[in-house]
Amino acid sequence: MSASKPAQQKRSLSTQLIAGGTAGFSEAIACHWLDTIKVRLQLQTKQLGPGEKRVGFIGTGIRIAQREGVLALYKGLGAVVTGIVPKMAIRFSSFNFYKTALADKETGVTSMGGTFLSGLGAGVTEAVVVVTPMEVVKIRLQAQRHSLSDPLDVPKYRNPAHAAYTIVKEEGFSTLWKGVSLTALRQATNQAANFTTYQELKKRVEASQGEELKSWQHLTLGLISGAMGPLCNNPIDTIKTRVQRSPTKAGETAFTHMRQVVTSMWANEGVSAFYKGLTPRLLRVAPGNAVTFTVYEFISKRLEAVKLTSAEEEQLKNNDAEY
Repeated sequence: MSASKPAQQKRSLSTQLIAGGTAGFSEAIACHWLDTIKVRLQLQTKQLGPGEKRVGFIGTGIRIAQREGVLALYKGLGAVVTGIVPKMAIRFSSFNFYKTALADKETGVTSMGGTFLSGLGAGVTEAVVVVTPMEVVKIRLQAQRHSLSDPLDVPKYRNPAHAAYTIVKEEGFSTLWKGVSLTALRQATNQAANFTTYQELKKRVEASQGEELKSWQHLTLGLISGAMGPLCNNPIDTIKTRVQRSPTKAGETAFTHMRQVVTSMWANEGVSAFYKGLTPRLLRVAPGNAVTFTVYEFISKRLEAVKLTSAEEEQLKNNDAEY
């Protein structure tokens, strides 16, 4: 382990929250349009409208832009931005909390297994606290097919706040946590694979070159680690999207609804339906994760450097006051 490790583990909570929130905001602005395409692909069924042809990732993006306007690719961005800052802040702070708790009491080093469990815990924590309600609202907005350039084409959900209000009014407050178990499972496996891959690769590269990673190396490792989650759990993500998109029926339990969705997908669309949106999800999550880790490392290092400088200046003032 490199000499920089202990310092990184001792980053303050405020640094983790600020750096994580900033990283999340940067990732959302850069990559949200890819998520909209992913959601539309996952919501496709074999029954297409009259005159419609099935198109792929690029075709779906072009179709959205042509029919609904380019800004339609950013539908649901408000919900994401509202939730992404606390989401990333919670992700990094909870991961470091679990990682510290699972570290060896004598050496302070966390094993690969401990890192994996810390990622699982961070994923579940962010899913329950912020990701599930954020995604329910986001998916409802993204699933709407209306033209943003036509003022007469008024959608059911006008913005994130209106969507949340309408969902609670028509379906109940608990609907905002619809699919929470699937979301927690997806986020847990995502972050377990993500953090374990990133931390292990980072440790090995730093040990090999004898110095901290450069920004382009954080970007590369973030890209690699970000691809691990989608490759492992895309069926979970597709089922979750279908569950959260559909309205809740009276008297229907969450398990019954999920079972109906899975049964319908298997019977009507086949096993390939569970891997819909994998390409855009990889194109969305991997670059987004690269941006997230690069910005997080950059901001956290700058914040810690500022705090260290301030502490040194304060120490000098105290020393001068003694003479």
